[in-house]
Amino acid sequence: MSLINNFYSALADNSDLEQFAAKDMKLHVSYPINDINGLDEVNSHYWQLLSKSMANIERKAFIEFQSEYEGKDWIAATGYFVGRFESSLLGIPATGKTLYLRFTELVQLEDNKITDYYIILDFLDVMNQAGVNPLRKSLGHDGLIMPPSTMDGLHIQESSPEQANDSENLVMEMLEELGRFDGKSLESMNLGGFWDPDFMWYGPAGIGTTRGIDGFRKHHQGPFVFSFPDRVVDHKATIIKKGNYVSTGGWPHMHGSHLVGGWLGLPPSGKELELRVMDIWRREGSLLKENWVGIDIIHMCKQMGLDVFEMMKLTYNL
Repeated sequence: MSLINNFYSALADNSDLEQFAAKDMKLHVSYPINDINGLDEVNSHYWQLLSKSMANIERKAFIEFQSEYEGKDWIAATGYFVGRFESSLLGIPATGKTLYLRFTELVQLEDNKITDYYIILDFLDVMNQAGVNPLRKSLGHDGLIMPPSTMDGLHIQESSPEQANDSENLVMEMLEELGRFDGKSLESMNLGGFWDPDFMWYGPAGIGTTRGIDGFRKHHQGPFVFSFPDRVVDHKATIIKKGNYVSTGGWPHMHGSHLVGGWLGLPPSGKELELRVMDIWRREGSLLKENWVGIDIIHMCKQMGLDVFEMMKLTYNL
């Protein structure tokens, strides 16, 4: 069992958490939970919230890998918390059905204990499952996110350190290419040099899953880059790599001014927003084949002056 699964088992059993996490660990959760300090608050302000809403809750990662970055060990993972949705979650009404709560996480370790834990929980997708999402329907496909087509996300094989370095170099070069947008044409970014023609981009609720370069540009990239013309990546918390997999992100990871309407169907707010983002990529040969993306969209909306939880209550008379 992984360290993170052991940590959650200890939370569920109310056993000794300090076997797996520092007593003063910091937990950073998507809005509206935000920052939590210390194991007592992790239990009371985070775990109890989830476990009371989701009966028989279980963490089901389908990608999880670990590597060193700047002298620290890190774990990247994504998957779902699964349970029976028996009690409202942050005001989202319970359905009594199975709930899939998508997570994307970056976890820092010291002496094989969790010290800093960053996790994006897709609460907008929970609203979708409960039928109470007040925002526009995703342009991409809504629904369950698939594991890697190679089904090796929990048992990643690495032929040599060079394999992981090659994966990292491809991702970094691709991100540099995304910075070459000329402000006019999406084709000013040569995505074909980095992405497989049939690549899958597994985005959060509000954006959805896209396939191929055309789908990516139409359903995510176009609305985003035109709405945030001065966007810039300003912080990388970590780069985690193993075999053909790479993960990076930050809290926040980038910022940009919301100057043009269109993204999520929302009018421009004129405000500068910070973005909490986490990515996991899988390389296949010389190109990127799959990308799992966590974005704290509800936090972005809050910075625009839109409280999605209040909008939900007003729209659906909750």
